[in-house]
Amino acid sequence: MQKKAKDYPKFKEVWGRIVAHAGETFHAHDGHEFTYKIEGDNFQASRPSQTINKTNFEHAYEMIPIHKDKLNEKIVKGPAYVWEVLHDKRISTGQW
Repeated sequence: MQKKAKDYPKFKEVWGRIVAHAGETFHAHDGHEFTYKIEGDNFQASRPSQTINKTNFEHAYEMIPIHKDKLNEKIVKGPAYVWEVLHDKRISTGQW
């Protein structure tokens, strides 16, 4: 049986993981590396420089599991970053 959002931790916990790993190197599916910093409720990606509000991560998190091709700019800002970060093992901890 596939897990649903209610089976996952609260978003506050996941956002805490995202904050805790700021400054570390992440890898996108296309092979490029990026880092990010958190300023308030904003995620700021290093490459290319892009600011994404926390609400975009929360909205995408509510849709997990979601295939990366289904997450797009109509749904969240910076969908590639949002998907990559949420699905990194440091953030998902193998829960989704």
